[in-house]
Amino acid sequence: MAWLLRFALLSLFVGVSVIPTHAKTFTFAVVPQQSAKKMAEAWQPLIDYVSNYTGFEVNFKTAKDIPTFEANLADGNYDIAYMNPYHFVVFNESVGYRALARQSNKEIRGLVVVHKDSPINSLADLNGAEIAFPAPAAFAASIITSAHLRMNNVAFVPRYVNSHDSVYLAVQRGFFNAGGGIVRTLSSSPEDVKQDLRVLWKSKGYTPHAIATHSNMALADRQAILNALLALSNDSSKSWILDGIGFNGFIASNDSDWDDVRALGIASLSRPHL
Repeated sequence: MAWLLRFALLSLFVGVSVIPTHAKTFTFAVVPQQSAKKMAEAWQPLIDYVSNYTGFEVNFKTAKDIPTFEANLADGNYDIAYMNPYHFVVFNESVGYRALARQSNKEIRGLVVVHKDSPINSLADLNGAEIAFPAPAAFAASIITSAHLRMNNVAFVPRYVNSHDSVYLAVQRGFFNAGGGIVRTLSSSPEDVKQDLRVLWKSKGYTPHAIATHSNMALADRQAILNALLALSNDSSKSWILDGIGFNGFIASNDSDWDDVRALGIASLSRPHL
């Protein structure tokens, strides 16, 4: 009798253990400020942490360039996305992406960089120049820097080269007199490129990039992902994960955190892919 009981319990255990479990699957897309290879290397450890913490299957995504990323956001193709402030304001309104988190103790600033040996010493010296930008809707690198140039009556010809890395490389190699970027991507550029560049101008600070979720994501799933990001921020043994993406941690966010960007009125600009 005891043998039969043990056999029955063993059969029950085996039966339960072989039942497949199907974890929820989500895409986590990151705006392609740099090459896809570099983005994956930097962000995959964070994706893995979120997956392990939540039990969800979270898959890293990016796009070949920023306009393609924008088109995918417009179509609601990503469950979770790290997007620039302009993207968030636009796609919060048009698609319903909802703010979840953002980098703590951080403001985003646009830069104009020139070659370190360039004779250009002021923005006025760029009048009539061709200037490299990542993409038309790159918030700080393109929109803010372009707006400041125009406000200061600096005429220029914008040239879009698809990524921040491409901007810095183009300026370093002398293809353009100047380029627009941001502090974080300039800091993470290859040393042989970065050492040849000089920051000509830096903008005021704005609320940085958002991590936002699709409007159809369940509240419980949003909270689980937020909990993972906050836990990572407080886990000193995993600080290398944040170091890899140049972050100091995450804080919970609301849609209204980007009202400083909304105040610029740029969300009303017509975009052909929206």
